[in-house]
Amino acid sequence: MTNSEPELWFLTGSQELYGPDTLEQVAVDSRGLARQLDQAGLAAKVVWRPVLVSKEAILKTIQEANAAPNCVGVIAWMHTFSPAKMWLAGLAALQVPLLHLHTQVADALPWATIDMDFMNLHQSAHGDREFAYAVARVGAPTKAVVGSVRDPRVIGRVDAWARAAAAHADAQTARLVRFGDNMRDVAVTEGDKVEAELVFGASVNTFGVTELADAVAAVPAAAAEALALEYEDLYQVAPELRRGGERHESLVYGAMQEIALQGFLEERGATAFTTNFEDLAALRQLPGLAVQRLMAAGYGFGAEGDWKTALLVRLAKVMGRGLPGGASLMEDYTYNLVPGEEKTLGAHMLEVCPSLTTAQPTLEIHPLGIGGREDPVRLVFDADPGPAVVVGLADMRDRFRLTLNTVEVVEPDAPLPKLPVARAVWRGEPDFHTAAECWLAAGAPHHTCLTTAVGLEVFQDYATMAGVELAVITTGVTGWDFRRQLRWEQAYHRLAGGVR
Repeated sequence: MTNSEPELWFLTGSQELYGPDTLEQVAVDSRGLARQLDQAGLAAKVVWRPVLVSKEAILKTIQEANAAPNCVGVIAWMHTFSPAKMWLAGLAALQVPLLHLHTQVADALPWATIDMDFMNLHQSAHGDREFAYAVARVGAPTKAVVGSVRDPRVIGRVDAWARAAAAHADAQTARLVRFGDNMRDVAVTEGDKVEAELVFGASVNTFGVTELADAVAAVPAAAAEALALEYEDLYQVAPELRRGGERHESLVYGAMQEIALQGFLEERGATAFTTNFEDLAALRQLPGLAVQRLMAAGYGFGAEGDWKTALLVRLAKVMGRGLPGGASLMEDYTYNLVPGEEKTLGAHMLEVCPSLTTAQPTLEIHPLGIGGREDPVRLVFDADPGPAVVVGLADMRDRFRLTLNTVEVVEPDAPLPKLPVARAVWRGEPDFHTAAECWLAAGAPHHTCLTTAVGLEVFQDYATMAGVELAVITTGVTGWDFRRQLRWEQAYHRLAGGVR
């Protein structure tokens, strides 16, 4: 669901002092380093830019990066010493994320042949420290990655940042459609949409559910029937929903909802949306299957009008582009509290994304004891086991807070034959009790994003780029330390954000 390939501009610093021969070699070396990064399979294309040796060239290149529609971030590397006062104006003007790559051309030193010519050319250890001072002095949000570009650990860290940068860029122009308002009397799904646009970039607006209902009614019968037949090829469809089955018409209506929803969003350039079971107008079903399939296609979604979770799911979709695993709306529903076997069972009424499974889901129809509409169609499956993160986004009045728990998705202890919804079972780190206590201490929401595609580091990088608080619950955290972390984060963000 992205119209262009994201780019990372590779900027190399040096200075005129070294003369044309050395600068020519700097250009050759830096172009080769950029090529190695690009061939490593990062989440964005690495684009080499000419070596920067003056204040004017640096500022001009950074302004171009800010304006380039595909540039989602810049990677800076000082091959030689590059006097950092030249970088101050450019760093102050920088509007895209910055990664400081502290590396060098060759991994091994040629001990027997090193001379001063070699030292003058290969002095990243020297030049990068000068550059880092300028970054710190300006206060530019950055991530420093240290090591050889041939080290998979280094490439993994750069790729995590690239994924966060792509998501950050996607959010800057994101449009989010809310069909109706949020669920009545619920607190955590409320939020400041103006502040959200200032912080995240996403535009959040409401559209009448009647508009969606009209769009559903206008879907040609032949198009809906064709999509319903496609479902039969993709999923294990319940017999009563298959063509000729007594409830096939309900499946066709689900297909009409998908076609109408996707067309509505595409027409408005939207990449995320919400629904609300309390506001369905003439819709005959609460959209279930349609929402699940649109999430699988890359759309963000939040239930009950929860636009913050819709934005979060979209961010996770962009972060995980091309990786195994998926991302979905999730909700902590109930617990297994047997001592030593504590687990969380997460699900929702209907809307869990099938990107969380590699198995073939079943497509079923069952009553939904809420919303007062016809029985909705939905995909049913268990999420694949493996490492994941659960992330929630809450409006804390003077700032937004991301809360993240690293978890391990596990198989259910037993089949769930009477639970006809998609679900995930997980163990929170560092342990069930600490994870839940810390989540409560943070005031984190019950609607979350579960992603099995990306981990903690990507969200840490994103929080730095967006300037939002990130409270992390993971291995080694204690409840006392976590509460202290929250107090320090609150003080920092109030001081750093000032008063608007």
